[in-house]
Amino acid sequence: MASFDTLNDWLSHLESIHPAAIDMGLARVSAVRDAMGLRPTFPVVLVGGTNGKGSVCAMLSTILERAGFKVGTYSSPHILRYNERVAINMQPVSDERIVQSFAAIEAARGDTTLTYFEFGTLAAMHTFIDEQVDVAVLEVGLGGRLDAVNIFEPEVSVVVSVDLDHQGYLGDTREKVGFEKAGIFRAGKLAICADPNPPQSLLQHAAKLGADLRLVGKDFGITRLDHQWSFHMGEVHRHALPVPALRGEYQMINAAAALAALEGLRPLLPVGIGAIKRGLLEVDWPGRFQVLPGRPLTILDVGHNPHAARALADSLKRMAYAQNRFAVFSMLSDKDLPAVVAALKDEFDEWFVGGLDMPRGQTAAALTSQLHAQGVAKVKPFASVADAWHAALSAAGENDRIVVFGSFHTVAEVMAAKSTHA
Repeated sequence: MASFDTLNDWLSHLESIHPAAIDMGLARVSAVRDAMGLRPTFPVVLVGGTNGKGSVCAMLSTILERAGFKVGTYSSPHILRYNERVAINMQPVSDERIVQSFAAIEAARGDTTLTYFEFGTLAAMHTFIDEQVDVAVLEVGLGGRLDAVNIFEPEVSVVVSVDLDHQGYLGDTREKVGFEKAGIFRAGKLAICADPNPPQSLLQHAAKLGADLRLVGKDFGITRLDHQWSFHMGEVHRHALPVPALRGEYQMINAAAALAALEGLRPLLPVGIGAIKRGLLEVDWPGRFQVLPGRPLTILDVGHNPHAARALADSLKRMAYAQNRFAVFSMLSDKDLPAVVAALKDEFDEWFVGGLDMPRGQTAAALTSQLHAQGVAKVKPFASVADAWHAALSAAGENDRIVVFGSFHTVAEVMAAKSTHA
């Protein structure tokens, strides 16, 4: 049985013990869950969706924490540190805490191999049970039906949005993707769908299961006012709510999804209007249309699929005029670059592209040729994203705008370079 002292050593071990990075199916991870006796006695919320699921987890967790509950939040991927994935009251747990959980899983798994994500999912729940949280909010990693978080029974399930990403695993139509995401719903339990155009497959699966499905625009929704908004769901009305601290118009629907989930938890975890308002005002979730302080105006966005690119374009159109608009961009090779660029090419005057030196990463030359093929004329290639960002920073004046996007890795490299630069 392997044993390591540091979190980095454990993470290297996790990457080596299973032949595939992604291996859809719940049998292996369920067997180790049972061997460990991981049966949470607290309510669990599962949150899935093509985009927006991390933001919904952050809002829901922050509101619950402001209401006085001890909240475990599991999210992925991380931006700078693995510990970001496992948080209690929105604070990443220590290396030692995660190492303790990894050691417990290693002792229990025997000959059963687990992927990196499956190991992490079990470690998060082991931590939450040990730390005696009041509620766990778990973000789906990929799809839903066969995702490791789905081995835990939810009190409430949320599907934030349904669009195309990870087509090799989830299918190449919204109907196929919708079926996979609806796999987190449960019979007799509240199921929230915040996609305004839900696929028939999702509706049919919820009906077949007997889930208590609530749809945005039909069963719950928002009324937007100038600097506030209201939420309604059945007999419940929440008025004079502050606009969420997470920027971007799409965050309004994410906030509504979080408030709808709260209604499903209310018999177990009642939350007052004060905690809702504080949670919305104080929520923090880096890399989601994150505006950095100072000049030139710099925005970090982890968006990496066409749905996210359209949302980013919409948010940029709503912003004040910028003299020169620079993109700092890189993208993994298995993503739909043409559709992402099509959504965003009118929002930039010049693109600074950097290579990503990692599996599925692309060189600056490969990215440049693809951008030229999409009709983008002004492209400057750099060996790394950090180099691209430094060049954009040097080129930009006070009244210009820089947007960093295309991948979690793109944002992570700029965040790391920024902390070194500072």
